Amino acid sequence: MAKPMDIDGSMLEGGGQILRMALGFSVLCRKPIRIFNIRGGRKKPGLLAQHMKGIELLRDLCSAEAKGLEIGSTEIEFHPGKIGRGKFTAHIETAGSVSLLMQAVLPVAIFGSGAITLDLKGGTNVEMAPQVDFMTEIFRPNMEKFGATFDFDLFRRGYFPKGGGHCVVHVKSIRSLRPVTLVDFGVINKCYGWSFVSGAVPIKVAKDLSGGAKNMLKRIYREDIDIEEYRESVDMATDNCSGIILGIQTTTGVVMGGAALGSRQKDAFRIGEDAANVIKSAYKLRACVDRHVQDMVVVLMALAEGRSRIKTEPLTLHTQTAIHVAQMMTDAKFTVTEQENGSFIIECDGIGIQNQVE
Repeated sequence: MAKPMDIDGSMLEGGGQILRMALGFSVLCRKPIRIFNIRGGRKKPGLLAQHMKGIELLRDLCSAEAKGLEIGSTEIEFHPGKIGRGKFTAHIETAGSVSLLMQAVLPVAIFGSGAITLDLKGGTNVEMAPQVDFMTEIFRPNMEKFGATFDFDLFRRGYFPKGGGHCVVHVKSIRSLRPVTLVDFGVINKCYGWSFVSGAVPIKVAKDLSGGAKNMLKRIYREDIDIEEYRESVDMATDNCSGIILGIQTTTGVVMGGAALGSRQKDAFRIGEDAANVIKSAYKLRACVDRHVQDMVVVLMALAEGRSRIKTEPLTLHTQTAIHVAQMMTDAKFTVTEQENGSFIIECDGIGIQNQVE
């Protein structure tokens, strides 16, 4: 058995992102790894339920050998095999995020030996993670620029603290990812979103979230802002929750978004403004991805065949971590250049990973 590469899980972002990215690259590059100090940058280090399920899902996906898989573990060893095909399941018994499972597995699943179906349960709209709607409406169009996509069926929403959300993700295998150049913002030609409540939360909260978002977005877009305000059906969700997902499109194909969940501790109108401000801050610099998609596209840039260039806001810690892990585990070469207006160009010569089965 080959000697694994050592990775310090406490570096930079110091949380679950290092785990997800390192395991993904381990599978794709067939490199065994040992991750220590797992989530060393968090108040409660070690594996939580959602991390366990993510590792188990990747293990099953490629018939890997894994050691140290237990709640609270701060060290694991992972020896990957060949990526398979078929149906794989990960059911988190808590409100752990299914979006973070998708983040970990999608870049791997697109290089499967055939179509892959992911049956996922957990939290669909929870704090400290993208809402599933953000993954489908904002991240997916950006992923499609690289030549990969996924289909998504949502059967039930899951909120904190109970979880219980259920979705199924269908992924077709591809031969390779193409490089992307996304440096021209263009002009906004569509502004849209969804503002929801569920359970006993009054519909006024959805209207206030939407009102706050429109108040902010009208400063950058003078046409109609189409935000649907609605109550989730009892079949889809029974627990109390509220939230908003926003998006814009431009004449050059830019798709970016912002999102937030409601809170008893903060006025819904202000929360709506905060979600819209994610878009507004990117717009000010004419960045071509929002701060939450930044680190997710780094993985795709590293795997693509050729040179990608993407204009961003100042790099988040998650993006810095993503670039560091990508360069540590692959031969991808990144350069980051600040522009006169305070934006940045991330440039990457990807490794051009090839799938032998399409």
